[in-house]
Amino acid sequence: MLTIHDARLPEPIIQTLRLSGQCIVFFTNNITYQAIAGHPDIFFCQTGNTLIVAPNAPVEYLKILKKNAIPIIKGNTAVGETLAQATAYNAVITDKYIIHNRKYTDAAILAHQKNKEFIHVEQAFCRCSLLSLKNNHFLTSDAGIAKTLTKHGLFCLCVSSFDIILPPYMHGCIGGCMGIYDNKVFITGSLTHHRDGNLIKNLLTSLSYEIIELYDGKLYDGGGLFFLT
Repeated sequence: MLTIHDARLPEPIIQTLRLSGQCIVFFTNNITYQAIAGHPDIFFCQTGNTLIVAPNAPVEYLKILKKNAIPIIKGNTAVGETLAQATAYNAVITDKYIIHNRKYTDAAILAHQKNKEFIHVEQAFCRCSLLSLKNNHFLTSDAGIAKTLTKHGLFCLCVSSFDIILPPYMHGCIGGCMGIYDNKVFITGSLTHHRDGNLIKNLLTSLSYEIIELYDGKLYDGGGLFFLT
């Protein structure tokens, strides 16, 4: 298993992830603003085991992906500091849907996933704010996303964005604290430190997920955990 994660995750999280396989300890300089400079979900859009990658993602990370035979599709939008540049790859892709603000979705995502239904949401930082679960269930910290998905007949639990660390901001987003691999939900913190932790735990256990809390601390928004094989 190969994991892409923000280099600034708390050290206990990084040490635990290394026990599960190879890690790409991700960070960039002078591309976008510091808070999201190491977030995988800003530079990569994951669909299955394929990554749609920003053209200005650092070459050293792409070499590791190619060495591990991870399929890569080059995107069109260079990541930068504007909203359009920072969110082009921040879409959620499921077996049936593309969920994102369509004004900002990179053209390569639309071309590669053209047979899927597009659900437009106002939140451009969609993957930051949303985790896709099995059986058309979702977890979000954005009320607008929850409202839209519910209108489409999907189940979406909306939880607080507080109790989530994202320096230098007051709080982060729930999607950036999690990743899924092999029916396990990996969490960058402990649900005991989140005010809606029991609601999240009940949802995940009802779907028969194993919950892996990577350290005993507040949830840390690192732009998600991307697991690849």
